[in-house]
Amino acid sequence: MTAIERSRTVAVVGAGTMGQGIAQVALLAGHPVLIYDINDDLATGGVAIVQDRVDRMVAKGRLDRAGAEDAIGRIRATSAVADLAGAALVVEAVVEDVAVKRAVFEALEDVVAPDTLLATNTSSLSVTELAAGLVHPGRFLGLHFFNPAPLLPLVEVVSGFATDPAAAERAYRTVLGWGKTPVRCADTPGFIVNRIARPFYAEAFAVHEEQGADPATIDAVLRESGGFKMGPFQLTDLIGQDVNEAVTRSVWESFFRSPKFTPSLAQRRLVQSGRLGRKSGHGWFPYGPDAEAPAPHTAGPEAAPEKVTAVGDLGPAAGLVELLEEAGIAVTQTEHGGPYIQLPGEGQLVLADGKTSIEFADVVYFDLALDYRGATRIALSAGEDTSERTLSEAVGLFQKLGKKVSVIGDVPGMIVARTVAMLIDLTADAVARGAATAEDIDTAMRLGVNYPLGPSEWHERLGRDWAYDLLHHLDERCPGGRYAPSLALFRLGYAESDEEGDENSVEETA
Repeated sequence: MTAIERSRTVAVVGAGTMGQGIAQVALLAGHPVLIYDINDDLATGGVAIVQDRVDRMVAKGRLDRAGAEDAIGRIRATSAVADLAGAALVVEAVVEDVAVKRAVFEALEDVVAPDTLLATNTSSLSVTELAAGLVHPGRFLGLHFFNPAPLLPLVEVVSGFATDPAAAERAYRTVLGWGKTPVRCADTPGFIVNRIARPFYAEAFAVHEEQGADPATIDAVLRESGGFKMGPFQLTDLIGQDVNEAVTRSVWESFFRSPKFTPSLAQRRLVQSGRLGRKSGHGWFPYGPDAEAPAPHTAGPEAAPEKVTAVGDLGPAAGLVELLEEAGIAVTQTEHGGPYIQLPGEGQLVLADGKTSIEFADVVYFDLALDYRGATRIALSAGEDTSERTLSEAVGLFQKLGKKVSVIGDVPGMIVARTVAMLIDLTADAVARGAATAEDIDTAMRLGVNYPLGPSEWHERLGRDWAYDLLHHLDERCPGGRYAPSLALFRLGYAESDEEGDENSVEETA
């Protein structure tokens, strides 16, 4: 199946920001483009905006004058549905309302050819539901562009229940030819990005609701230790709390109120109070000319221990041994027991594993980092029984490595670790249910929301049983199903043990 020929017309229904962006992408790829809107002035205005953007590309050196003039001559506006009759692809980008969108496509079916591809840019509605009632539902699919469409490379190519595989493949190849990075996914709630991304927000909000840390500290830990470009509190203020919560609630409802996707009460209160983020002047944080951004909690200076013992395999934190030695801290290593770092005062420093410090005599937990060498901040948590000396030594140790240290409450799984574990689990479940491949999910999360690693990449790096064990421990301490590891995640861990020859034969267990 080949891409749509560049000589064929691409029509965009809806002259708003997203419609303009999609039209610009198709136009610069070489297609004749029609922008349709029921309001002629809006359609004409949309074309003018796209033409102006093309002109500005010349000024920035991104397009030559001849190419710009050619593109400007290939786009026009219309308010007559009949003008779309010759389009090879029609992409709808109107209001997120099922009735409105279905009316658009029913009108289109009366004028376009039976082989014309019809696509919706919906980010949250069911592609299958939108196709219901169409005469030719096989040529209908989702093409979910991300805003701004001309700049962001990702496009989710969504197949509904009735979508013909050939139609989806033709759309995929067309978008690929436009210079975008398409990913294939089934018509499941949230598609890929809006489904898999929920824990990034939800776990941060949960840590805040559990009084584990304030929003500024949680954001700082996820950025400076986890490697995420923005923290969830800052990001949802930018998106709009009402918009972000609506997507969360939609996914939750669509999954029959699964505890995996439970919305945040704290975010609900923000929305109810009108604190919607930057657009309202206040969200999690205040905005405006006189607003001061809250600072994350950062521990004061403490003396570093002169020597420690690394007990057992530290797993994802094994690189700390080299860093400690480089910083002048003597490290003795022992293979048996652990895994933890034994401090001089007999306390233990343990990588977040879903348990709590209060369960042990004298333990400080430290959070997961994308790269312990590159991380600029590390979170620590301590329980009521943790000695002041142990906490002081733990703080000093990481400060000796050049890290800022944030001490948070005794929250199981901490911040980065529980977030990453949940991302891994949702990805494993989505792959097992045929929503998308692991590779496409990784691509979508890196390009769509700028994650430092895709969830499956995290999974490979951390070890196949790491996320399962952490979530199992979390589920024991926070029952209710939210943290219960999926069967898919269990199977991935078991497959790893099989490869290592750890499985038992039927004869051995009989």
